Amino acid sequence: MFTGIITGVGRIAALHALGSSLDHGRRLTLEAPPGYLDDVGLGDSIALNGACMTVTSLDLPQRHFTIDISAESLARTTGLADIGHRINLEKALRAHDRLGGHIVSGHVDGVGTVTRFAQVGESWELRVMAPPELGKYLAYKGSITVNGVSLTVNRVSDSAQGCEFSINLIPHTVENTALGQLTAGNPVNLEIDTVARYVERMLSAGNPTPKDNNA
Repeated sequence: MFTGIITGVGRIAALHALGSSLDHGRRLTLEAPPGYLDDVGLGDSIALNGACMTVTSLDLPQRHFTIDISAESLARTTGLADIGHRINLEKALRAHDRLGGHIVSGHVDGVGTVTRFAQVGESWELRVMAPPELGKYLAYKGSITVNGVSLTVNRVSDSAQGCEFSINLIPHTVENTALGQLTAGNPVNLEIDTVARYVERMLSAGNPTPKDNNA
């Protein structure tokens, strides 16, 4: 479990195939900020751009840790297979931690596309086109996780292409996460709000799909 409050920005230092076919995943070596791994142990969970992964090895002097990511996870996420890529890090929530963002599971629901990232006054406007199937979970002043960052939706606009939502990023967020490197056209990992997921299920559970009379 996570909160969407980024605790560090790392870098993908190396990438190794775990097999020779497309069915095999990859082993990522990541470089963490100084001191970031001091309280991390083998088997701990760390979210990478919003995707929950398990620490499989540690090299404290080099500030490196590794994770193994399956082919399935690689196919359903973005930004986890590019050497040198800066990446948002968040350690798993502890029972006594503050819930500063919102409840985040670390399971990516879909990949969106940045349509605009531009400075507006002292802040930045980030617009993302989400896949059509995620539009029903997005609402004005609702929560969304973009590359692991808990953010508040300021505007939504539905179209045949999907649901475009707008977010305001304060300078602190731009400076202390990897979101500042985004440009129009970039793909981003999206996780919808957990509460919205359950509300949608409760509303749809009482409306079974009509049977085909010709069956």
